[in-house]
Amino acid sequence: MKILIATAYDYPHAGGLSTHVATLQAGLEALGHEVDVLSFSDVSPISRKLLAQGPSFLLNKLKRGKGIIWSHKMRQRFLKALIEKNKDKQYDIINAQDPFTTLAALESGIPTVSTVHGYMTFESVSKGSMDEGSTEAKIMQDIEVQAYQGTRKIITVDQRLRDYVKDLSGVQGTAVSNFIDIHGFEPNKTKKAELRKTYNVDVEAPVIFVPRRLTKKNGVIYPALALPQILKSVPNAQLIYAGSGEALANIKEIVAEHKLEEHVTLLGAVSHDTVKDYYALSDVVLVPSVHSAGVEEATSISALEAMGSGSPLVACAVGGLKEIVINGEDGILVEEKNVEELAEATAYLLQNPEKGQEMADKARAKIEQDYSHIAAAKKYLEIYESALK
Repeated sequence: MKILIATAYDYPHAGGLSTHVATLQAGLEALGHEVDVLSFSDVSPISRKLLAQGPSFLLNKLKRGKGIIWSHKMRQRFLKALIEKNKDKQYDIINAQDPFTTLAALESGIPTVSTVHGYMTFESVSKGSMDEGSTEAKIMQDIEVQAYQGTRKIITVDQRLRDYVKDLSGVQGTAVSNFIDIHGFEPNKTKKAELRKTYNVDVEAPVIFVPRRLTKKNGVIYPALALPQILKSVPNAQLIYAGSGEALANIKEIVAEHKLEEHVTLLGAVSHDTVKDYYALSDVVLVPSVHSAGVEEATSISALEAMGSGSPLVACAVGGLKEIVINGEDGILVEEKNVEELAEATAYLLQNPEKGQEMADKARAKIEQDYSHIAAAKKYLEIYESALK
């Protein structure tokens, strides 16, 4: 089968959607299928700036939300043109990764299925890109409905998103949990000391890793808020963030207020390969997601990667995280926004590495059985074939 995966966002980029696309492509190709990816990154830099990003910035100055709708509609036009340009490759199916790409793909006449990764309108509100209940939010949600009702099949990355799509559009989707390349994320703790020297991380320090885009729904301020309490029992602990986003300023304020500069490292956006190394050199991984403007964490790729890498995981009991982590068995779940619980769980794993290793071993076994990219690719193929009938 010849498959086109398309997205109106940049590819590759630091984030779960990009990781999903790369891993799905690898799984489908491993099964013998031909897969191409088209994205906003394939648009010329001049067109991107002059027609999408520049006007978006100016329109948002007039009213919050106008710019993001302009930008996304321009991305839709760009994707439509790219798909038309590549029609001679005779794709059997397009797998669109967002509503605007779905609409672009539908215009091509090529059979289209859509993967829903999140609550597009609510996430825009959560990030502060538009106001809740505004005209712009209504327009964005209408676009979601149009895309969901127009596509042949819908795949969601967790059950809550499937329910959301059904409630919003009346269309029944199929939930296929996120997944990882189980060969790319293998326990590699034997190289911990070597990797710490490579990245200039204290070989003796207990390391807490937060591999999260720095946005509100990911709860990234809470590890920094919990760190002073963690330091009381683990004085030489180091907290490392890998990611970028609008919450960076908040984290810096917390670090400065509590004088944590010697204990916190902000890497910014780093490559996926670098993130893999930080999983291997870390002692505990945190995925502190929270509810924000109606948005819940889906089946977190970061959590799956941590579990696959052999690192013990502490996560908040929200969204898809409750589906993939059995509290106390293959990870620890804590109440969202509960700084004390987060600190206690993290300190416990740092002080009891043998217990953490036991959880990590069980987590790895679960990933191999239930969250393999090959198994997920087979499920996607079944949906593609159903859509083509």
